[in-house]
Amino acid sequence: MRAEIARRGPEVLFALSGGGLAAGAAVRWAAGAEAGDLVWLLVTVLALVPAVRWVVDGLLHRRFGSDVIAVLALAGTIAVGEALAGAVIAVMLTGGRLLEERAGRRARRDLGALLSLAPRVAHRRTEGGGLDTIGVADVRPGDLLLVRSGEVVPVDGLVESGTAVLDEATLTGEALPVEHPAGGAVRSGAVNSGRPFDLRATNDAASSTYAGIVRLTEEAAAESAPFVRLADRYSALFIPVTLALAGVAWLASGDPVRAVAVLVVATPCPLILAAPIAFVSGLSRCARRGVVVKGGSALERLAEARVLLFDKTGTVTTGRPSLAETVPAGPVPAGDPLLLAASLDQVSPHVLASAIVRGARERGLPLTAPSDVTETAGQGVRGMVDGHEVSVGKASWAGEADPAWLERVRRRAAARGAITVFVGVDGRVAAVLLLRDRIRPDAPRTFRLLRRAGIERTVMVTGDRADVANSIGGLVGADAVRSGLSPAEKVEVAHAESERAATVMVGDGVNDAPALAAAGVGVALGARGATASSEAADVVITVDRLERLAETLAIARRTRSIARQSVVAGMGLSLIAMVVAAYGLLAPAAGALLQEGIDVAAILAALRALGPGRDREPRLRGDAAELVRGLDEEHRALWPRIDRLPVLADTIAASGGRERDVAVDALTGFLTDLAEHERKDERLLYPAVAQALGGADPTGAMSRGHTEIAELTRRIGALISELRAAPDAPQPVSDLRRTVQELYAVLRLHFAQEEENYFVLADVRETDTP
Repeated sequence: MRAEIARRGPEVLFALSGGGLAAGAAVRWAAGAEAGDLVWLLVTVLALVPAVRWVVDGLLHRRFGSDVIAVLALAGTIAVGEALAGAVIAVMLTGGRLLEERAGRRARRDLGALLSLAPRVAHRRTEGGGLDTIGVADVRPGDLLLVRSGEVVPVDGLVESGTAVLDEATLTGEALPVEHPAGGAVRSGAVNSGRPFDLRATNDAASSTYAGIVRLTEEAAAESAPFVRLADRYSALFIPVTLALAGVAWLASGDPVRAVAVLVVATPCPLILAAPIAFVSGLSRCARRGVVVKGGSALERLAEARVLLFDKTGTVTTGRPSLAETVPAGPVPAGDPLLLAASLDQVSPHVLASAIVRGARERGLPLTAPSDVTETAGQGVRGMVDGHEVSVGKASWAGEADPAWLERVRRRAAARGAITVFVGVDGRVAAVLLLRDRIRPDAPRTFRLLRRAGIERTVMVTGDRADVANSIGGLVGADAVRSGLSPAEKVEVAHAESERAATVMVGDGVNDAPALAAAGVGVALGARGATASSEAADVVITVDRLERLAETLAIARRTRSIARQSVVAGMGLSLIAMVVAAYGLLAPAAGALLQEGIDVAAILAALRALGPGRDREPRLRGDAAELVRGLDEEHRALWPRIDRLPVLADTIAASGGRERDVAVDALTGFLTDLAEHERKDERLLYPAVAQALGGADPTGAMSRGHTEIAELTRRIGALISELRAAPDAPQPVSDLRRTVQELYAVLRLHFAQEEENYFVLADVRETDTP
């Protein structure tokens, strides 16, 4: 009950003050001036009591703030009998407090949205096949749980069987359901939008993703930022000026009413409320974009940042291995090496096995069930697939191979920072699969936006080896790369850079936590779970998008600018009104009304921080945004098939009979789907983008890319027809291989440009494109 009264206190005070002001006017009209003034006097006293308490509370916390002027103004109106002015000030003061409270509630509501789906119970399977409904705090790692349709995933875990279809909007902002196959990792807080599924718990509730977000949210209380304390320091200058001007006006005129008028128009709501409201609004804006900022001071420090330190793995890269390339050993073996390897790896628990299976499925390969499977730790897995003995693992485990070819592919893998997995078919190495941690598609764009936002120096700090780190650092445009660092060495770099300028450190792993704490501002990418880095950071990005970093920096700087503008403008207008009042040209009641307008204007100006800045425009909205998201889904489906084009070209060139026919059919099917996608781009996407961007022909260069793709597609179609008419002719085969490779290069560039230039306009979910 007390908490409810405290929560509704500002509303009650404002209602009583506003009602009292109106009631005083009515009583004055009906019963005379004295009765009306008495009502207004009561309203003034009603506001004076909490105002004195606010001042005393500030003094107890060593803050000598601008509430002092409000108290003097209220007391002054009582002393000189200006009851109407006192009542107007009371409405102004309580109304300002209510605005602040509602702005704070909005920020807490935006942050609290992360808590709205917090799981409470779980359904644990018993040894006898039954179900026990238990509190989520009683779940332990290894428990087998049932997640029913519509329920919240209670803890982090792995899908035991079947496919889980989850709504992860609360965690990632992604509006579309996400499918997780058997063995896939899912996070607590997602909602089961498909059929019931079994979940094998890997964490307890306290260490699961949602519990981590809860802790982060609870830490994000609105604290007093340095700039807000600066507003109190402004008041240390403003108060003496106000008192001096009021004293001079009184002494010069001999009229205490002039002094009261000066105090009335000096009541500094811009100092009391505008700066805190601006920072609370900035926190709210960040929260709505999936970023938890732990208080106004972190937002203020982020706005001052000039140096960016960042980790590599999981920060500018995706943080998980992905199939990048299949290199056949030659001559082309019987069967598709990737298909055979992925079919065998379906039963392997190895992390690289899941990456291979995922890569094959993305490329549309029809996997089959293996048999007689054996696995040797540290070597690989072996079994029978479609009548072939297949081995996947180290080169020595896979079978015989040409030493010169092995040396070439190992150098190729080292140059690309890739992991090699060898595939043996019937005793010989048939191919090598290259897996690597791919760079995030939004990483280069993020660093360009950070430069535009004021970051002057970027430094990669990573424990990875120098060749890989230098390659990734060059792609994102890092000014310096520090590789092979331990956590302690990362802290040393953070301290050294912080001595030069305000520094931000971005990371996602446990080994980044010390550096995050050491930097001026620590930013953790916490989308994949709450780790020590999230606990140590000042800012946590809860969606799996690096671009949010640049956006948060822009929000921080805009918020600081708006806070300054609101305070300076409000103080300037108040000073002008004070001079006018000192000359006797503004009565206390009129001054109170004028100050009300000044304060409301300053507060409304501060609330601008809730909205997007110009950096968020232009953006696609409504049907256009949904169109772009749909075409992005098609991009994600087409990327693996684009990656497979060189393999198809090699297969067509080196094989014959059934193998060639299958490859030609796959290539033909891809070209058909590609042509349909390009037509949708040209007919639907580009007109919407052109309207958003403006200008004469903003999509002209990309349309020219469509023309080149169409011409290459036509040539490939003609060569396929020629090859089918003359299967043994060498010229069509070599021409087809070269043309497919040309198409591969053009498509990679064109798709990357579309995602970089257009898809970002609709806030589509980032993909794992190469």
